[in-house]
Amino acid sequence: MIAATYSATGGSDVLSVGEVSTPAPGPGEVLVRLEVAGVNPTDWKSRAGNTGDVAFAFQVPGQDGAGVVEAVGEGVAKTWVGERVWVYFAAWKRQWGTAAEYTVVPVAQAVPLPSDASFELGASLGIPALTAYHCLFADGPLDGRRVLVAGGAGAVGHAAIELARWGGAEVVTTVSSDEKAELAQAADLVVNYREAGAAERIGKVDRIVEVALGPNLELDLAVANPHTVISTYAADVTTAEVPIRQLMTPNLVLRFVLVYTIPEAALHAAVDGVAKAVGAGALTTLPLHRFALADTAAAHDAVEAGAVGKVVIDVAPDSDRLPAP
Repeated sequence: MIAATYSATGGSDVLSVGEVSTPAPGPGEVLVRLEVAGVNPTDWKSRAGNTGDVAFAFQVPGQDGAGVVEAVGEGVAKTWVGERVWVYFAAWKRQWGTAAEYTVVPVAQAVPLPSDASFELGASLGIPALTAYHCLFADGPLDGRRVLVAGGAGAVGHAAIELARWGGAEVVTTVSSDEKAELAQAADLVVNYREAGAAERIGKVDRIVEVALGPNLELDLAVANPHTVISTYAADVTTAEVPIRQLMTPNLVLRFVLVYTIPEAALHAAVDGVAKAVGAGALTTLPLHRFALADTAAAHDAVEAGAVGKVVIDVAPDSDRLPAP
């Protein structure tokens, strides 16, 4: 098969694209012929060495993707063959990521994709949607609550807006520009946090999905109701000053989320919840930035540079796909 690989960490120039042996599914695994792969910040950060050295002779990057089950390993029902699926955590402590024509994952990490959902949408789920779901629902239902989503134009923010509305919440989101505001129109209210009076425009909220805890904590505390949960999922800023009394008096919860290591029951709940939202037609894609498999390095560079929208790799560019919703 053709795959993007790297054998040492570093810049995107460590990536090469060429032929490698197609993996075979082991017990409890499925082989997925990929159509589209999603690219997330975690992909370039892992390739850069932020999370450690390469654990295998080479690594295929990419956690998320969508395609069709080609073969199954021992213990997996043969009825999986031919199933359209989206996959997640493909490269988490595993060699065979999604920047390739095929990937192998445990069957639990291959989730049926409805026939009316595009492969582009399937490849956009995984890390962003599972993260958003856990941030939103780890502390209970959202019916009748107000949710603030920081950075509503990002992949996690986009999924959080749509999942929160699907869950019955009123959603406010913050953005930093008119361009990003256009991408966040699914929210009930869009606020440019750089403008004066942002806290007053946002009003009080019950849950906060936070992309930048350090810079945004002051605003979060200004709009938090008593017992609000602030879930933060990104660490581009490595420190934040936490005013203990301001969180203690209203009994706020500060939740840190790394989706790879959330409790197993919470992960299962997130996968099930995201699958139900997809089935209900509640999730859509951001505008797509498409790259060929041969241009995986450029796709990584685009995400690292902060591309507005969703970066995907067309693994099978000539396939007959549904249009992105």
